[in-house]
Amino acid sequence: MGPNYQPDTLCIHAGYSPKNGEPRVVPIVQSTTFRYTTAEAMGRLFNLEDSGHFYTRISNPTTEAVEKKIAELEGGVGCVATSSGMAAIFLSVLNICKAGDHVVSSSAVYGGAFNLFNKTMRDMGIDFTFVPPDVTEEQLEAAMQSNTRAVYCETLSNPSLVVTDLELFAKVAHAHGVPLIVDNTFPTPINCRPFTFGADIVVHSTTKYMDGHAVQMGGAIVDSGKFDWTNGKFPMLTEPDESYHGLIYTKAFGKAAYITKARTHLLRDIGCQPAPENSFLLNLGLETLALRMERHCSNAQKIAEFLDQDDRISWVNYPGLKDSPYHTLAQKYLPHGSCGVISFGVKGGRAAATKFMESLQLASMVVHVADLRTCVLHPASTTHRQLTDEQLAENGISPDMIRMSVGIENVQDILADIQQALEKVQQK
Repeated sequence: MGPNYQPDTLCIHAGYSPKNGEPRVVPIVQSTTFRYTTAEAMGRLFNLEDSGHFYTRISNPTTEAVEKKIAELEGGVGCVATSSGMAAIFLSVLNICKAGDHVVSSSAVYGGAFNLFNKTMRDMGIDFTFVPPDVTEEQLEAAMQSNTRAVYCETLSNPSLVVTDLELFAKVAHAHGVPLIVDNTFPTPINCRPFTFGADIVVHSTTKYMDGHAVQMGGAIVDSGKFDWTNGKFPMLTEPDESYHGLIYTKAFGKAAYITKARTHLLRDIGCQPAPENSFLLNLGLETLALRMERHCSNAQKIAEFLDQDDRISWVNYPGLKDSPYHTLAQKYLPHGSCGVISFGVKGGRAAATKFMESLQLASMVVHVADLRTCVLHPASTTHRQLTDEQLAENGISPDMIRMSVGIENVQDILADIQQALEKVQQK
């Protein structure tokens, strides 16, 4: 695509340019395999000497189109799509870490990511240190170790809605010769492009706003192409890979070394690729992403302002509110809006929160977030249920917290639904 196209144009046109007589819309290539006429041609593909599709576990034309679109939206050199956001997070770290390595992560991350780091990857021998999301430079420096290989955070945390100071995290990571990995799921590249603030790798749960319709599970890893992997800390990228006859990723693929390894090594071995039909559905969602994010944000802003003035609400957290502790950072990193998610507490604690959610009529109580329908969830008893009370506090989650994902319905209808639910909470 033209380098000067705006993100909303890229949403529609990036990633796929049909030739004369080809389908205008990205087609679903529902095939696991691809035919070649010579053994030499197929051998060159297996040796990574030529580019092309030979097995859908590694690449597929439908998936490739959506990968190229996401890479262009984020401003990266390449993208690998995965079967879920969790797979993307896992691969993004595993691609550059092995047993004995260490990662520094913000504690304000999605509960699934926290468990992945704190349990599963610890069991694999990769250690993690969690720091507060509003960490000082000195605190972040103190968490770094000689074996640290990455720093991880979320642009806008799920569900505590902490806006991370990306430039601070990037500064400390780079001072120690390691990349900053940023989960940009909630803002999407429409509202924030972390690479412009020093991030090196971006991950997404495409199940959320990028899809926007709750019809496909997916994830994505995007490589900025800007990090220097040849500083001696990443031998998996600079030393021969015997599974590819001694190929060295940094020499063979240059700026795309990291993302090529993620595909040809981890996607190959772990097999967490998306189905072609899911990639097709994701592409449809991406086409309207810019329009939807504008509506999500405008609706959420109005609802947050309403809740902030209602004496039946104990607290409201939304970066768009002027009294939010993250408003200044939001103005810097998310000037056009953050997302459609609001967290708040209903007076009366957990019992009142439960009654409020059960009284909603338009909004649904579902284990999901960030699609076009308004929905609510109680994080402490669902997405973050495995966390201890201390870990919940570290993640910025209180027992009375309600996470409301504001949809793109008419905002007056959403407000009326909240009003009637609050009235029922007050009824004895």
